[in-house]
Amino acid sequence: MFMFIIKQPSKIIFGNLSASKYVFPENCLLITSKGAKQRGWIDYLGLKNYVLFDCVENNPSIETTEKILSTFSNTKISSVIGLGGGSCLDVAKFCAAKMNKSKIIIPTTFGSGSEVTRIAVLKINGKKKSFHDDKFFADTAIVDSKFISNTPNDVFKNSVIDALAQCSEGFDSNIGNFYTKFMCERAFNYLESGILNDNYEQIVLGSLLSGLGFGNCSTTLGHALSYVFSNEGFSHGHALAFTTTTAHKFNNSKFYSRFLKIVKKLDFKPVKLKMDLNDATDLILTDKKHIDNNPKLISSKDIILLLQKINCGNALN
Repeated sequence: MFMFIIKQPSKIIFGNLSASKYVFPENCLLITSKGAKQRGWIDYLGLKNYVLFDCVENNPSIETTEKILSTFSNTKISSVIGLGGGSCLDVAKFCAAKMNKSKIIIPTTFGSGSEVTRIAVLKINGKKKSFHDDKFFADTAIVDSKFISNTPNDVFKNSVIDALAQCSEGFDSNIGNFYTKFMCERAFNYLESGILNDNYEQIVLGSLLSGLGFGNCSTTLGHALSYVFSNEGFSHGHALAFTTTTAHKFNNSKFYSRFLKIVKKLDFKPVKLKMDLNDATDLILTDKKHIDNNPKLISSKDIILLLQKINCGNALN
């Protein structure tokens, strides 16, 4: 019997309307995006005496975190609240850790799993980089299915395919264990059923389990391939629809056919990489966190062939 370690936030609150019932600390810093106020999310939380940073962009840059740190590091904030999709949550986790403040993390989309992971993804010089640190764990994660209602279709599609990619890649990861495989497979089952049967509660629960599963192992080839597409402006989930499908076929994953069926149901438009494929391959091979944990060895020739397949529109064939 081998040993493994499980890490997760110290407190996870799950349930519809749970964010509205939580008593938030005063004098907190709320980090979110521009749409939070107009969607009524801030009023829904019932915050008191807070300061607001609502300029987090999709695929956020390290410069965004530097702006927050320079503005708020010397102020008397009590804690940091991250509210939004994975981009907002990653920025909030990163900044709170740098400021040594407690973190309350609240997802409004259900795909990244960021509320329960030790990962923050930021762009440096226009290229995505994932940071891994136990200091990024939320002190409290609040998972409230209220936020999934009225989610725009593109955001919904990109979020759920992200969650499916994470848990299925996590199941296949070389550094997985009994716990991660159990959580990842259970997550996939909930997500699949929720998507096919329009059951939002199952999707929200599946996303949470996905984060707990892959967050204790790793994603693999599908994510490694996706970042070069994201660097060219494709949303993360949109890229994963094609890169994880392609990776699952290469890896002979047990999830390949089920993942492909959902990608086709969600009807993603094709993606195409403008970057030279040799340069893209060189960049992908530097992503050791994903490549080294892939269940099959992969060469530069393999990566070029996979990218060609995606660029030619054959990823779903």
